Amino acid sequence: MPTYDYFCEANGRKVEVSHKMNEQISTWGELCERSRSELGDTPAASPVKRLISGAAIIGSSGSSKGELPPCASGGCAGGMCGF
Repeated sequence: MPTYDYFCEANGRKVEVSHKMNEQISTWGELCERSRSELGDTPAASPVKRLISGAAIIGSSGSSKGELPPCASGGCAGGMCGF
């Protein structure tokens, strides 16, 4: 299951939780239940927002040195155009 970061403006906390892609968490109460966290002084109905996070790039170049494969167009010096 993918991992997502959620932020609650009411308490300034960021919480990481795993859930299916088609599931949505919209309140602090739902987030605490899913992450097995305590509500604390924050009302359960407080809204939370899912934060945008970067995804890891998994390649199959076979290189164990962390080198990027050459650019397919041959036009860039760093490899993997667009990344």
